[in-house]
Amino acid sequence: MNEVVFKPIGVIRTGFGDIEGMPIQPLGAKGIKGVVELYPEYAQGLQDIEGYSHLILIYQFHLSKSYDLLVKPFLDDKLRGVFSTRAPKRPNPIGLSIVRLLAVKENKLEIEDVDIVDNTPLLDIKPFVSDFDNRYDTKNGWLSDKQLEARGKRSDGRFG
Repeated sequence: MNEVVFKPIGVIRTGFGDIEGMPIQPLGAKGIKGVVELYPEYAQGLQDIEGYSHLILIYQFHLSKSYDLLVKPFLDDKLRGVFSTRAPKRPNPIGLSIVRLLAVKENKLEIEDVDIVDNTPLLDIKPFVSDFDNRYDTKNGWLSDKQLEARGKRSDGRFG
């Protein structure tokens, strides 16, 4: 099997110095601000990004040092397969958050609705496009009756 190696294109700056107490999803992070700081060599790639209201940030869960295939997610007391959860301890510790874009200043993006720990390595940015990214005929598995609980749920540090 070939090894896949990613090089961060920047860092995500937030007020969360530790994973404990953080919102577990962007929906529960309403109004929480942060900054995406692209490394200067990637700044030109931000051209035209100010026309979008939301961005998809893809990043590394850099504080996750191992993984389990069965996890007890924040919104349940039952063990679940890691791929049916959004737990950060994964075989490939890759995270994804949809955030609101507030401003673009040179190589920095001011963002809000942030559920990401400070100094997180940024792997990629994609524009959120409602016609491309929204799906309405979905099933939500074991989370069907628990989605609204995510708004007030905070990390207890179990996935550090």
